[in-house]
Amino acid sequence: MNLDVNTLFMVTIYVEAILGLLLLFAWAQNMAIRAVAWWGFAHLARAASIVLFGMYGSAPELITIDLANALLFTAFAITWTGARVFDGRPVEPVYLVTGAVLWLLICRLPVIADAIELRAMTASAIITAYTWLTAYEFWRGRSEALVSRWPAIFMLFAHGALFLLRTPLFTMLPWSPTRDNIFGSVWLTVLSFEALLFTISVAFILLAMAKERTELRHRTAAMVDPLTGIPNRRAFLMEAGDIAKRHGVNPRPTAVLLVDLDNFKTINDRFGHALGDRVLQIFAATTQESVRGADLIGRIGGEEFAAVLYDTGHDKALAVAERIREGFGKAAQEVDGRPVCATVSIGVVHCEGDVLDVPELLAQADQALYFAKENGRNRVEVASLDMLLTRKGEGRAQPLAAEMAQAVAQSAA
Repeated sequence: MNLDVNTLFMVTIYVEAILGLLLLFAWAQNMAIRAVAWWGFAHLARAASIVLFGMYGSAPELITIDLANALLFTAFAITWTGARVFDGRPVEPVYLVTGAVLWLLICRLPVIADAIELRAMTASAIITAYTWLTAYEFWRGRSEALVSRWPAIFMLFAHGALFLLRTPLFTMLPWSPTRDNIFGSVWLTVLSFEALLFTISVAFILLAMAKERTELRHRTAAMVDPLTGIPNRRAFLMEAGDIAKRHGVNPRPTAVLLVDLDNFKTINDRFGHALGDRVLQIFAATTQESVRGADLIGRIGGEEFAAVLYDTGHDKALAVAERIREGFGKAAQEVDGRPVCATVSIGVVHCEGDVLDVPELLAQADQALYFAKENGRNRVEVASLDMLLTRKGEGRAQPLAAEMAQAVAQSAA
């Protein structure tokens, strides 16, 4: 089989159709990512446009050139729309057909109708515009940690740039608009082969992006508390283990806070569990405003939360704890029009040693939290030697320490 344009056309039609069906099948397996369906239909539309191109010489140019190009531009517009949908942006129906309509109108102009170079330039510009717009949409969503996003951006940008090169190539080559000359062009064979490789590569990269996002969301769901949006117990312990490792390399003053909402069961009994959930959400939100972005905070139990403040001195840690207590007290004074007056008790322990033993610190913060509860609630208590000696032999802290130690060890492994 010779590698000519006729052969490439047949292969490209087959490949585009198969890729389109493959993407639609992948979408049927997970309909949550609707962009995959858009990309599948884009490949099918490209396959249809290539079929029309292949009829050149046996059908009117209105079909094989004008309509085929209009369908091709729409296919690239669908790919761009899929990129918008992928990152949660709205569909723009007008822009879906803008390229096709612009092409059909321009082709009716006498100065363009008989000028192959100008028509080639127009077609290349439209395809490049949609391709670069697609790359731009993916670039706009770069805050999402998808590794496969970057090769997609690069390939789309490079492919769009190559389309711009087609115009000078067409103007440099002495070919007339006859079927033999068009399909016998070496440059057209090379460019068609590049388009085939591009369509295969980009289809698999788009599939990889969809798969990577699904896996990322599954991991996020497993590590984030769905009610408050902060790390759950498992994620907190894993990240605390990472902080302990970092501390081993670069020891810095670190504080651990254990927080418990006061009389939370009473709040649920008086106002209902729905309002109780709102109280938990308010606490998470106000606490995130009270700590630094680098600080770790997580929900480790029903109404129990913990925080690790790395590179934080004793006085500053105490100030943060008071800021959390006061901020939440003000925000939860009235919730959804109900006089809730929720408060928190906080146990604080500070570490300046070379070893950061998070489970042991949480156990000490737990004992400080006990004293905060015993001394009237809605207060901050700092763990001290006298406090630890007073609580020695009581069973509350030991199970927590053992459980934390086991969880951190598992996360480190």
